[in-house]
Amino acid sequence: MKGSVRIRLARFGRKHEPVYNIVVSQAKKAPQKLPIEVLGTYNPVALPLSPQAAAAGEIPIKDVRLDFMRSKYWIGVGAQPTPTVARLFKKAGILPPGWPGPRKEVPVPERKVVRPLTEAGEPEQPPVR
Repeated sequence: MKGSVRIRLARFGRKHEPVYNIVVSQAKKAPQKLPIEVLGTYNPVALPLSPQAAAAGEIPIKDVRLDFMRSKYWIGVGAQPTPTVARLFKKAGILPPGWPGPRKEVPVPERKVVRPLTEAGEPEQPPVR
């Protein structure tokens, strides 16, 4: 990952009850320091369902609150999301499913042979005078 700005999670909350802020911050700065901008929150602990909802077969959901416009802006200007944030952005539709996509390899030009190799694989020696 390159770039000096990252979109990452900053942990808050109590022990065994994490709540994360989705923040934009400098790459070299500690995650708990003051961020450039807070884009939203992520609560990975699903809220318990009522007995009626559980009987109906509903699935508990995790709470993600996100400012879509600012998230798209930061992705557009080159901020690199961490893998967890990228997964959340893919589910929200901000990033395409194939992101970051295949790497584009730089073509390597063929090198000219200065001295041909002999059968043994060693370069030919000039005659000694």
